[in-house]
Amino acid sequence: MVKDYLNIFGDNQIVLSETQLEQFNRYFELLVEWNEKINLTAITEKGMVYHKHFLDSLSLRNLIPSEGVTLLDVGSGAGFPSIPMKILYPNIKVTIIDALQKRINFLKILSDEINVEVELIHGRAEELKRNNSYNYVTARAVANLRVLSELCIPFVKVGGYFVSLKGPKYEQEIKECSKTFEVLGAEFEDTLKYQILNEEKTLLLIKKIKETSDKYPRKFNKIKNKPL
Repeated sequence: MVKDYLNIFGDNQIVLSETQLEQFNRYFELLVEWNEKINLTAITEKGMVYHKHFLDSLSLRNLIPSEGVTLLDVGSGAGFPSIPMKILYPNIKVTIIDALQKRINFLKILSDEINVEVELIHGRAEELKRNNSYNYVTARAVANLRVLSELCIPFVKVGGYFVSLKGPKYEQEIKECSKTFEVLGAEFEDTLKYQILNEEKTLLLIKKIKETSDKYPRKFNKIKNKPL
């Protein structure tokens, strides 16, 4: 039953309508169904999906306003964290870019099925034209922060934030990024720490303080082999 999972959200002070609960339930069903066709997640047990994907994605709820903002999700995979945030805050504008067409196909069917409007782009962040910038850019990918920063920060509006979802061990990555942030026109501002099933999690808030040079992001092989 959908209501069986109400407490997972309620225990974390997240109030959802019946429609939103149904959206999350259908999200889970499609995720498991499509996971048999393409690799979307190693987590398929319902309670774990709700905690480690849905609830973890909604950790951004205290950072991102409920309306009037744009969010770009880089390398979203199965739609985390942007689609759970779109379910929670229907009035934010969400754009997702992912390099795998099969994942984009899944996200198109998902967004149609649960009736959320998102812009889907098949491609790589470093190939995305910088004619748009966003209030928030998110990345949940397991990648070094120096790499993620160059892929994400160029697309953040001045005054906006790149938000990286990390585990508890992030301090060294932050130290290694001091030059990276400076070159890209950003600065590390703060962290938000939380727990999912006793697992330590951290949101890194990197603020855009000036425009990034048009030469960034570079081609991915340069970003990976010679990070800033």
